[in-house]
Amino acid sequence: MKKTALLAGATGLVGSALLPMLLASERYAKVIVVGRRPVAVHHPKLTQVVTDLGQLEAERLRLIADDVYCCLGTTMRQAGSKEAFYEVDFLYVVKLAALTAANFAAQFLVVSALGADAESAFYYNKVKGEMEVAVRQAPFRAIHIFRPSLLLGARARPRLGERLGGLLLKLVGPLLRGSWQKYRAITAEAVARAMLCAAEDDGGGVRVHELRGE
Repeated sequence: MKKTALLAGATGLVGSALLPMLLASERYAKVIVVGRRPVAVHHPKLTQVVTDLGQLEAERLRLIADDVYCCLGTTMRQAGSKEAFYEVDFLYVVKLAALTAANFAAQFLVVSALGADAESAFYYNKVKGEMEVAVRQAPFRAIHIFRPSLLLGARARPRLGERLGGLLLKLVGPLLRGSWQKYRAITAEAVARAMLCAAEDDGGGVRVHELRGE
């Protein structure tokens, strides 16, 4: 029996790479996209739920799915404040997990970050770590946490620091071997493929994926 996928963060780097993969997958008969803005995609499988992510409770009955893909995320610079960053990268993610778990979703797949640690002295890593801790409490059959290094891809809003970092990691990437391979820069498409493959595995429990880059 074909399943339903739900994707949050479809306009972001990983989410925009993942959406066409979900639509093309024979696993899914329906793909729900939830976000503040509609995506410019038309497909018979696609259903869009356009809403303020702070008001997800009002859309709960439209967020029923088997596999939930969460690609929500921002930066301190884009968010404008620690509070706004925390809202997107913690509150919205945890709320989505709670609502979809209550709707009996089986799997939750979320993009975190390499270095995520609730005890970290770095605010970004700390919030990502706290998000992981909170998501782990939700009663899904399977939880997949993806911790990519620097993401490569065409962003709607190019970030100079990330472009420079990506160029640097591309140069040193071949030198990063063994356990250091997880620090290589990785394309958004590679992360998206890893997420879909993890869902198709249909396993159980909590798995953390520290992906090897390009």
